[in-house]
Amino acid sequence: MISKRLETVASFVSQGAVLLDVGSDHAYLPIELVEKGHIELAIAGEVVVGPYQSAVKNVENHGLSDKIQVRLANGLAAFDESDQVSVITIAGMGGRLIASILEEGFDKLAHVERLILQPNNREDDLRNWLQDHGFQIIAESILEEAGKFYEILVVEAGQMKLSARDTRFGPFLSKEVSPVFVQKWQKEAEKLQFALGQIPEKNQEERRVLTDKIKAIKEVLHASK
Repeated sequence: MISKRLETVASFVSQGAVLLDVGSDHAYLPIELVEKGHIELAIAGEVVVGPYQSAVKNVENHGLSDKIQVRLANGLAAFDESDQVSVITIAGMGGRLIASILEEGFDKLAHVERLILQPNNREDDLRNWLQDHGFQIIAESILEEAGKFYEILVVEAGQMKLSARDTRFGPFLSKEVSPVFVQKWQKEAEKLQFALGQIPEKNQEERRVLTDKIKAIKEVLHASK
């Protein structure tokens, strides 16, 4: 049984895809997809020895060693062109780290059809990187699990032009404005409001930055009403 977060990531993996799951941990995601018959082949990539060994054991215990290869490698070094990877998932890392992984393996992305990315933070930085490197976001999802909010970006090759609002709140999420989206940004506004109260009046520049952020949140939430 995988988490709701990974279940949502899995829902965007194309039927019959050859999957690379970067930072696969226990290989939960590829195991789930193969066992359900959604995909037949996957690579689980891990850069840390402990999680790599856990993934190897987990795959063996499920009798899937012929369908899931676990590889000890850094980022996109876990595959090469002969693997014919069509979908890459990167979940549970910071947005800047995901962007750097994609940057380092950029030349390998030419034949990959889809990226499914779940940053834990810095979603805006990741969206900016995607825009600057010839990718477009084709879908987004947001969910809450165990008190944390997660955004998922589904990405394919193409051009997009994001506004400042799109970059921060998500081009799809900010239009849908789901109850979870509202909950996330209301909490964020409360945090910023508290932080603003701690800044002395003389620090006008710091106060202005926070005030602008709070204003942007209120505008995007108000637009949904």
